[in-house]
Amino acid sequence: MANKILIVDDAAFMRMMIKDILSKNGYEVVGEAQDGSVAVEKYKELKPDLVTMDITMPEMDGIAALKEIKKFDANAKVIMCSAMGQQAMVIDAIQAGAKDFIVKPFQADRVIEAIKKTLG
Repeated sequence: MANKILIVDDAAFMRMMIKDILSKNGYEVVGEAQDGSVAVEKYKELKPDLVTMDITMPEMDGIAALKEIKKFDANAKVIMCSAMGQQAMVIDAIQAGAKDFIVKPFQADRVIEAIKKTLG
């Protein structure tokens, strides 16, 4: 059975890019969210195996959403997505429970490597 993944990014283009990479590699994208608060709701509803979470988003940022998801499910597997130069935020995210991070623009092999490693 394919691993179910929730994609969270405020940019539709970025969601489309990562969805394309995942679909081509046999993963099932079960949902998408454009901000952190929607991501938390979708996580509870869809119970995905993994979440790719953008850090910088309106309404609720990725780190706040990560903390909410972790409160709901301590075993949640979340990979953060960040643009270059957000090292401090990435460290915050790892401390909040993120399993890994990938840098934009996405490189397909790095995305798949992070997901395989996280899903173990």
